[in-house]
Amino acid sequence: NFRSCGGVMNRQPRYYHSGATGDLSRVVGHGLAQGYDTLYLGGFSMGGNLTLLYLAEQGERVASAIAGAVTFSVPCDLAGSARVLALPSRRVYMKRFLDDLGAKMTEKARRYPDLIDVTDIEKIRNFQQFDDRYTAPLHGFRDAEDYWARCSALPRLKDIRVPALMVNAVDDPFLSRNCFPAARSVLGAHVHVEAPKWGGHVGFVELARDGYYWSERRAVAHARRVTDRNPELQEAD
Repeated sequence: NFRSCGGVMNRQPRYYHSGATGDLSRVVGHGLAQGYDTLYLGGFSMGGNLTLLYLAEQGERVASAIAGAVTFSVPCDLAGSARVLALPSRRVYMKRFLDDLGAKMTEKARRYPDLIDVTDIEKIRNFQQFDDRYTAPLHGFRDAEDYWARCSALPRLKDIRVPALMVNAVDDPFLSRNCFPAARSVLGAHVHVEAPKWGGHVGFVELARDGYYWSERRAVAHARRVTDRNPELQEAD
């Protein structure tokens, strides 16, 4: 889970955002310190964008233990997705997000009244306004546009150096058109995109007796495919 999303509010003024790759780096470092010789990364929604951005930032320096990654419902074009969610037809989703974020900021303001001001927070109507007022200043960005530009994985996908799968459903109400890249000049040699007709936003379910989601099966299948193609991973396994 992201900071503040695990059922307990984190203690620092900062919370979570789509480019907080330092947090994922610490998790990876912990896994390596525990002796794991093979790691597969997975991410959903904002976590998917962060996972891909982390791998892109690592580039050629990526830990040899990281064998691959699979991501679902990825808003890799943050600006475009923010504008999609601001559409009148997406109002119900936006309200849910803003209600949740508003509650987090209200709690943060109680802890840090000199740093965070929630006056008229209920008047915020979209991510542009919220990120301008809170996300950007709390995390070192100039404004919402700067945050979105610097933390979108889309322009960095070609820098990824491990097999990475991005699964974005065509009917996902959160994603912009740019979240379905196809050109190799954008994806690079290691990123593959799948665009199933159905799935919505993180809704890749199926009727199965064992209770597993389709997304879980797809993630395991991708990991197995990566392993089968890499003799060194087979030896490690």
